[in-house]
Amino acid sequence: MIGNGSLYIFILCSWGWVSGQLQYSIVEETEPGTLVGNVAQDLGIKPADVSQRRLNLGSAENKKYFVLHKAQGTLTVNERIDRERLCGSSLNCVLRLKVVAENPLDLFNLEIGILDINDNSPTFLKNHYNFEITELVTIPGAQFPLEVAQDLDVGVNGIKQYTLNPNPYFSLSVKNRKDGTLVPQLILEKTLDREHKREHNLVLTAIDGGEPVKSGSCEISIAVLDINDNPPVFHQSNYKIILKENVPLKTVVLVLNATDLDEGTNGEVEYYFDHHTSESARKLFEINSQTGEIYVIGTVDFEEQLFYELSVRAADKGSPKLEGSCLIQIEIEDVNDNAPEITFASMINEIAENAPLGTVVGFISVGDKDFGRNGEVHLTVSPDLPFKIKSLVDHFSLVTDGYLDRETLSQYIIELTAADLGTPALQSRAVVVLRVSDINDNAPKFSQSVYNVYIEENNDPGTFLSTIPAYDLDEGINAELIYSIAES
Repeated sequence: MIGNGSLYIFILCSWGWVSGQLQYSIVEETEPGTLVGNVAQDLGIKPADVSQRRLNLGSAENKKYFVLHKAQGTLTVNERIDRERLCGSSLNCVLRLKVVAENPLDLFNLEIGILDINDNSPTFLKNHYNFEITELVTIPGAQFPLEVAQDLDVGVNGIKQYTLNPNPYFSLSVKNRKDGTLVPQLILEKTLDREHKREHNLVLTAIDGGEPVKSGSCEISIAVLDINDNPPVFHQSNYKIILKENVPLKTVVLVLNATDLDEGTNGEVEYYFDHHTSESARKLFEINSQTGEIYVIGTVDFEEQLFYELSVRAADKGSPKLEGSCLIQIEIEDVNDNAPEITFASMINEIAENAPLGTVVGFISVGDKDFGRNGEVHLTVSPDLPFKIKSLVDHFSLVTDGYLDRETLSQYIIELTAADLGTPALQSRAVVVLRVSDINDNAPKFSQSVYNVYIEENNDPGTFLSTIPAYDLDEGINAELIYSIAES
């Protein structure tokens, strides 16, 4: 008959007398109404006597599965029989009945063997199994027992083999127990490396020997457990950074990100400066052990130090700890943060008014701690004064650039301005006070060229006649006057 898309051929086995009882056999799942056997004929009852003997099934047990027809003495199937539900995995499945005959009264034993058909597929208790194997430690050849599949069918319809999907790391070994049960085992063929492949997914299939063949599968996931076999690795072994001086505190210079192919604590990384990092660098830079941020903690001054090297290590938290290292070279870039400084190598505070042009008043040095154009300085003198700046090899000189006249201006306040070429430019100022000393370059002068004095006659000698004032634009002894009367 055809049922559920599969072809089943039901074979009625031969019957016979065994120890005073009738025996029949049918395959499970036989359609109701199917003939099991002619009980009257097999008991030797003549067809004419069948009705008179009034045959019937005497026992209630298993009676629901069969019907005995009194008129013909034939036994037929009453309802479908599931051998696995009745007998489980037992190889022999037999239903026992009593046949009662009247006129005369007699009792016969009837055994019906239920034959298995391949109507069940192999099954596993779970659809998915998980294993854990430690990488690099578990050696090839290691065995791992697998779950045995179950098949409700028996005999040739039971499980006959196991298969495993092909892969380079695992193979399958199947052992046959004394009771005939096949036991699968997983064999490690190749050392596992979690960093190469952290999980292996396999499919184990159990196949029965029935016709048609049935199978069942389960998935096996193998997680490769990590050992600390990889050190942290920086993206670069050497970092070069240009950092402007005077950057604010907490400025992040660089964020390191070392990677560790391990997992868990074996892959967690901490950062620190090793002993190759100088004390001066440690006063300016700090590293966050968790995030790898390197930031400024002190004043970065180009004029103090223009280059630093930070030697950094990254260590994982595994056992034993593994480390990686990198070198960070920080070049400090100058900014124009220093104004020029004016110093006087020598400077006179007084000059004669008849000093010739180009007379040196003093020597001036100008320095700037900055670098490049930030440290190049121009020196200028306040305008409209008879002085100028003369540039020498490594300093400047302040010289006269005009004639001096003490009587016109006796003191000069000279402002020197030093400005660098940075952006923005910084400058500083210094003041020189220079007195002009007198020379006797002015003759005395009378207030008037002619004085008319009137006196009375007959004055006594020594009588006061008049005051004749004179002055001299010079000063000091050069301005002291002696009066005399020229002969007239």
